[in-house]
Amino acid sequence: MPIIEAVILLVALVLVSNILSHYLTFIPVSLIQVTLGLVVALFWNIEIDLDTDWFLLLFIAPLLFNDGRRFPKRELWKLRGPIFANAIGLVFVTTIVGGYLMYLMIPKMPLTVSFAVAAILSPTDPVAVQSISKRANLPENILHLVSGESLINDASGLIAFKYAVAATVTGVFSLSGAVGDFFYISLVGLLSGFILQTVVELLRDILRRQGINDVIFNTVLQLITPFIVYVITEEVAHASGVIAVVTAGVLSHAHENRLVEDLPELRLVTEKTWDIIIYLLNGVVFLILGIELPLATTNIIKSTQFSTTQAILYALGAWLILLLIRVAWIYLYEGSVYLRQRKRKPSLRVALMAGLSGVRGAITMAGVLSLPLLTATGSAFPQRSLALFVAAGVIIISLVAAVISLPLVAPDNPIPLRTRASLSDEDEEADDAALEPATTVRKMTEAEARIYIMRLAINAIEENRRQENQRAAYDLILDYQFLIRRMELKVKDDTEMQQVLTDEMQLRTIGLDGEQSAVERLFEHDQISIQSYRSALRRIERARQRLTQVSGRTVVSTLKNWNKWLRQFARRLILRLSRANPHDLQAEWQLIDRESSKAAIKALSKHLAADPQKTAELDKQAIYHLVVYYRNRIERTKQASAKFREKYQQQTNRLRILALGAERSGIQSLLEAGNIPWQMASRLRQYINYSENLMMMTVDDGDPD
Repeated sequence: MPIIEAVILLVALVLVSNILSHYLTFIPVSLIQVTLGLVVALFWNIEIDLDTDWFLLLFIAPLLFNDGRRFPKRELWKLRGPIFANAIGLVFVTTIVGGYLMYLMIPKMPLTVSFAVAAILSPTDPVAVQSISKRANLPENILHLVSGESLINDASGLIAFKYAVAATVTGVFSLSGAVGDFFYISLVGLLSGFILQTVVELLRDILRRQGINDVIFNTVLQLITPFIVYVITEEVAHASGVIAVVTAGVLSHAHENRLVEDLPELRLVTEKTWDIIIYLLNGVVFLILGIELPLATTNIIKSTQFSTTQAILYALGAWLILLLIRVAWIYLYEGSVYLRQRKRKPSLRVALMAGLSGVRGAITMAGVLSLPLLTATGSAFPQRSLALFVAAGVIIISLVAAVISLPLVAPDNPIPLRTRASLSDEDEEADDAALEPATTVRKMTEAEARIYIMRLAINAIEENRRQENQRAAYDLILDYQFLIRRMELKVKDDTEMQQVLTDEMQLRTIGLDGEQSAVERLFEHDQISIQSYRSALRRIERARQRLTQVSGRTVVSTLKNWNKWLRQFARRLILRLSRANPHDLQAEWQLIDRESSKAAIKALSKHLAADPQKTAELDKQAIYHLVVYYRNRIERTKQASAKFREKYQQQTNRLRILALGAERSGIQSLLEAGNIPWQMASRLRQYINYSENLMMMTVDDGDPD
């Protein structure tokens, strides 16, 4: 398949998989991606040619550089000794012991190939590890250990994998040579990553002093850094590009911490850009796994050496071997901690959950797909299809086992399993609870906090609303109310939202009754034409019909919005093409909007005053929203000259600045009161900063100078 079409297809499937995961929350998005890849391969007979060199460069370099950027955290840094011992020691044990046991289980698979499979299966998905560990309430030291280990065991696993593959390809393996080479490529890789990243940071500093501090330029420079580091280290220094990119990522993270106050916009842009890249790369890796499965399966089915059932049992056996090694390692670690600190006796249950948290992910898949097709002699790589099948099977089995084990361990916790491929903006909110100490102060979710500060913004606009800026004020208030209603869907349960919708429908019906009476009165007094009269009644009737259809943000509601827009366009076109004077018809519609809105407000006021007790039970926001909606319609009937539009824009900007100031003050109040953690406050402030930047861009676009 041509590369361009393949890239477009894979990116589109990544998006489809994440849409499906929104509805199938109990299935990890990684499994959905594997399934989509499998479906595409089976029904469309699509194949993607993989080259080992570019595959490692394209996937391994950015993924590991990003891991380095996110490490270390304060809690993990405290356990750096055990973490590095785990990341290297456990990988070594898994490669040697696990590989030998796999060789005993599958005698026809060469020992070096078994070592390669065990080595590439040793890295764990860091997001999945944290997702399972937090939900299972593992002890703090175990949680930090497995989390830290999963961030850096990719490098050691890939190095062991590379040596095992090299031994298979060349047919030569020397223990003393391997040990010497290991220290050389590790130390030189570490040094290379440090030097190259230091050069990049010095270059950035020099360019900044020269005035070249463009955010986009610096973002692209950081994005290309892992590829440069990997290529130079592998091709020039002949060392480990894997260790080099991890080292470069860690150094980049340390440098960003010093620059965070100096270049905040650069930090924000680069973080989001990296999120997009990792989001796509992880998804593409699992899609390729699904696409490659039929090829591996076909080769296994056609093979006279193994049956399909045998291959499946081999995959299950490999997963059990890795699980037992991991459980034993964690249990022994807990025992050593108990002997030193006498805090907690080792628990087999805790060790089992820590073992199940070892979900295999993108690094494993990227590595195993890079297995060469031929050896140095030109013969086929021994048992490549079986190795691919076993590795893919272990990935899928580890994901399924984790999904099944989560409800058993924490039946009251509905949080689904997350993997690297599930990363999103919402993950940051989920991490806040684990980072903040428990207190008696009521903690707000991010949606609740946003509703609170947006209502403060509305209050600020109301306080500064004057006769001359009413249209700008009502436009802004309506925008805020729309956002508030969307946020309320996240924080209110179905019963509360149903009551709000019921109140709103009741009030809207009363308002529409007032609108209809005003339109009929205008027609009776010959103030509007029969054409405008009928159009107004049809508009009111359509509004009544919409009230009986309670819908959320669905495809149907979107189509209705488009239908509404098309009707408005058609109405304007008819005005232009009709024989009637378009200015007279426009004046009639302005009269209809103004008088019907006044009548609706009057009808609502009369209804609310008739029964104060019942009025007190109605949703106050629904009342306020409807009144503002009608007042906004009245303001929009006024003539909009060019001078008015310019003044309107100025008024909107002034009120927007006041509203954003109120939001910022509200965030500070919530933070000081302990209602939100500082991480959430930072994100809320980022949102305000984005809004200010967008407003300034709008002002600049409208400035002729």
